[in-house]
Amino acid sequence: MAVTYELIKRCSKTGARAGRLYTPHGVFDTPIFMPVGTQATVKAMSPDELKAMGAGIILSNTYHLYLRPGHDLVAEAGGLHKFMQWDRGILTDSGGFQVFSLGPLRKITEDGVTFRSHIDGSKHFLSPEKATEVQMALGSDIIMAFDECVPFPADHEYARESTERTTRWAERCREAHTRNDQALFGIVQGGMYKDLRAMSAKDLVSLDFPGYAIGGLSVGEPKTLMYEMLEHTVPLLPENKPRYLMGVGTPDCLVEGVMRGIDMFDCVFPTRVARNGTVMTTHGRLVVKNAEFARDFRPIDPECGCYACKNFSRAYIRHLLKTEEIFGLRLTTTHNLHFLLNFMREMRNSILEDRFLAFQEEFWAHYRK
Repeated sequence: MAVTYELIKRCSKTGARAGRLYTPHGVFDTPIFMPVGTQATVKAMSPDELKAMGAGIILSNTYHLYLRPGHDLVAEAGGLHKFMQWDRGILTDSGGFQVFSLGPLRKITEDGVTFRSHIDGSKHFLSPEKATEVQMALGSDIIMAFDECVPFPADHEYARESTERTTRWAERCREAHTRNDQALFGIVQGGMYKDLRAMSAKDLVSLDFPGYAIGGLSVGEPKTLMYEMLEHTVPLLPENKPRYLMGVGTPDCLVEGVMRGIDMFDCVFPTRVARNGTVMTTHGRLVVKNAEFARDFRPIDPECGCYACKNFSRAYIRHLLKTEEIFGLRLTTTHNLHFLLNFMREMRNSILEDRFLAFQEEFWAHYRK
């Protein structure tokens, strides 16, 4: 079964849209936030817990799974779905972002990237063909083309050369990809240059991928610049295919991304900050580990219906975090993921009911306090 997208409703006043994504492991409503399970697990969460809070598609990381336990082992286990006991959607990234984040530990050529493992220093080579081979072995529903993530800042010449290479690599990924039960998405790059974003989008759309990601954003640039790049890029992508903004997962960016026509998001943010004692609420972030909450017996967010908020107080969760009890990390993670997944459902409903602008205004009225 191929991965396809159905547009259900457009917002009458913005670019926001509600749709449906069909995959071999389920049908998922968009816009959607996809929790990140880097190493074949969403940190601190079981598959059943993720299902209970309504998670549909989760991400895993090609770079990390290639290094350990190895894609051959995962294939031997029956594929990533069976290996991690997750029967809903899985998207794997190509490993490009992780490899390019290694800095001096990697060398880029036209053939691919030579890099040293951050784990043991061993030498590896990842090419478009190899990244595609690994993802086919993992058996995820959606796989990503191997790309070069243009750093910020980058001069125009470097960004152009990098973006042109990403297109050539996308063609090679397309040639190497042979699984009909997977969808290979292309990734639009171009740095912070509108002409390069337009060039990348045009070239990738001509290759007719079943979906398109926008990469190279949320890499250190001001949010206003990211939104400017989205406004320029999204209209250049097909309306009948899903649009995925990579690495974005804070409530403000989710609202702004949806308003500009994005369907899919992912980010490690909600699980990462949860482990540091930071939780998301309708009124903004709250560092529950702070001393001011030592005798605060209210839930994390009185408006939230997650397991943590229904059963435990800020004071108790702070106590768990201060004493380094694992249950504390599980509760903050549970809350953050539930909060974002529910936030996306409410946003989708506002689009279906043609009140997205009102939803957005109400969000900012509370969130900025």
